Amino acid sequence: MNYAIALDYQNCIDCQACEAACKEENGVQLGADKQRIWVGMEEGTIFGKPYANTYPAQCSHCIDAPCVDVCPTDASHYVKGGIVKVNPEECILCEECIEACPYGARFIDDNIESVDKCTFCDHRIAKKGTTACQATCPTKVRTFGDLNDPESEIVRLLKTRRFFFQKEEEGTLPKLFFLLPEDEIFARQSVSKQTKIYAWKDIEANYKQASINRSKDWKV
Repeated sequence: MNYAIALDYQNCIDCQACEAACKEENGVQLGADKQRIWVGMEEGTIFGKPYANTYPAQCSHCIDAPCVDVCPTDASHYVKGGIVKVNPEECILCEECIEACPYGARFIDDNIESVDKCTFCDHRIAKKGTTACQATCPTKVRTFGDLNDPESEIVRLLKTRRFFFQKEEEGTLPKLFFLLPEDEIFARQSVSKQTKIYAWKDIEANYKQASINRSKDWKV
């Protein structure tokens, strides 16, 4: 298993239903700065024209996660399905992982006195097969699934759409796939000229092998 999420970001209407569902499902501390998932905004220009995109975001559950590498107590770790988690009992609030994460996906939950982050709702996958954010989204922005299952909804989707990664220059092998608009002109106007565009066949083998290699580090 190699869990990931594809984000059809152009469908996002910034209703924040996903944020509310995440807090309710996972008991996340209240507060605008206490979010496992959030909706960001990126602005820029391409071909002299301005663009603005909303980007639903969360932990990328990177295959090579720098937050895990820097944790001095192994509180940050990998579990089944390639999910990156934090053990509150081992977290010493050194904040090294917060600094190391390129995506700003971690915060301190004062209620549990630990760093917190998205867990892909791993506690509900077996029963409901998806995350609370996907189940709640009214415009089907998120598609959650197993990259190693060729029949999964996410793989079938990635085979038909092109996509890109945020901050891929960090070399983390993130598992948030941002789907480009299907209209070619609109697609090119919605991202910068430096953005690398991929098809599933371009990266499938790399991600599958990297996941196999990393699975040796999964903790029970």
